[in-house]
Amino acid sequence: MSGPSTLTEATRPVAGGIEILDPATGATVGTVPMTDPAELDERVAAARRAQLGWARTPAAERAAAVRAGAGRLRARAEEIATFAESETGRPRAEGADGVAAGAATLEQYAELGPVHRGKSLQGDYDATDLMVWEPRGVVAALTPWNDPVAVSCGLLGAALVTGNTVLHKPSERAPHTGALVGELLEGVLPAGVLQTLQGDGTVGAALAAHGDVDVVAHVGSTAAGRSIARSTAVTGAHTLLENGGNDALVVDAGVDPVWAAEQAALGAFANSGQICVSVERIFVHEAVAQPFLTALAAAARSRRTAPLVDRRHRDQVHAQVRDAVSGGARALAGGAVPDGPGAHYPATVLTDCTPEMRIMRAETFGPVAPVRVVATFEQGLAEAAADEYGLAATVLTTSMANAQYAWRELPVGTVKINAVFGGAPGGAAHPRGASGSGYGYGPELLDEMTRTKVVHMRPAPG
Repeated sequence: MSGPSTLTEATRPVAGGIEILDPATGATVGTVPMTDPAELDERVAAARRAQLGWARTPAAERAAAVRAGAGRLRARAEEIATFAESETGRPRAEGADGVAAGAATLEQYAELGPVHRGKSLQGDYDATDLMVWEPRGVVAALTPWNDPVAVSCGLLGAALVTGNTVLHKPSERAPHTGALVGELLEGVLPAGVLQTLQGDGTVGAALAAHGDVDVVAHVGSTAAGRSIARSTAVTGAHTLLENGGNDALVVDAGVDPVWAAEQAALGAFANSGQICVSVERIFVHEAVAQPFLTALAAAARSRRTAPLVDRRHRDQVHAQVRDAVSGGARALAGGAVPDGPGAHYPATVLTDCTPEMRIMRAETFGPVAPVRVVATFEQGLAEAAADEYGLAATVLTTSMANAQYAWRELPVGTVKINAVFGGAPGGAAHPRGASGSGYGYGPELLDEMTRTKVVHMRPAPG
């Protein structure tokens, strides 16, 4: 997941806090106090004090509190979505969907937490041998702005139901959203079990480097993730990282090119391309390339220009587009910064892209669809696989043999065949390479939030 990690045009430092600007209009949304890094020792100590009692709370009671928190989010969904729209530019309806997804995730972990199991082992007849999970302790959750509720609820829910306490720092681009989510969840939990911190990357970095934090869970940029990994290599904290992606879409010969273009437009332009698993680069077979490009350009031109999270991020996106065009790519749609306030950027389609272009090698995280025409499916698959990131990829094909070959060959955590988004509930994957490490969602996230102890018991002699 890309995007700037320090204060920008969307976030301005003011006395004691951060002023948030609306990316659609440039108007002031509000000001949020920034946590003083000097407070971190006490905040972590408070979480440590609360953790023992929370771990001893029956699992069903912990789950009931998390389930109650989900209900509080649902009751304030419109208000949360309004904050998210004003802070990040995400349309309110999509933001409301994100709140619903977050509440559902909390409810899912409320169901899974009490039935998270250890194991019994078969040892000597007069002994009992167990593998028992225990909470890791204090969790630092550093969460993003592009889906600020759903992502946060996953990490918070899994940590809380397993008996951990949490220090949550939402992105400085969605602090009002994060503050309201924190307020609603903290209201059903004992004091100190969940605390919300505010601030820029300096606060997150200090939290990640704190020696009394047991888990650092981060969803955000690869640069920030690598910095966190260096810090936790010193402290020994368990680290979960879902970071940048450069997700490929491979379009095979024989598919309906108009349908394929619809899939590409959805994957590249939804939420202005600011989704962790957005389509970032497209490899289309020459047999369907021309009608595919025509349909994709038409889809781009038909979309309303929406804001990116801030102007600095827009500058980064546009710089990649300019770099591609200067290197020989052609813009079939978009590609120009519009006049007016805010950080709007049009859906953009580039063709004649080549592998060495930055737009094909680096995460763009904007509404840009760079297209490379390839001679064979095998060429497209090979070029899609030649990348430092390993988050996800999509393949559109009518060939079961090609589909089977593709999912085995692509070095990514998630492979989607004939659908850019979607999937059964409960799935979880390990990102690869620069995209991070560890399970960041699904039932397996409960394993990441716990550690296992082996117990061997036998009677004393006599």
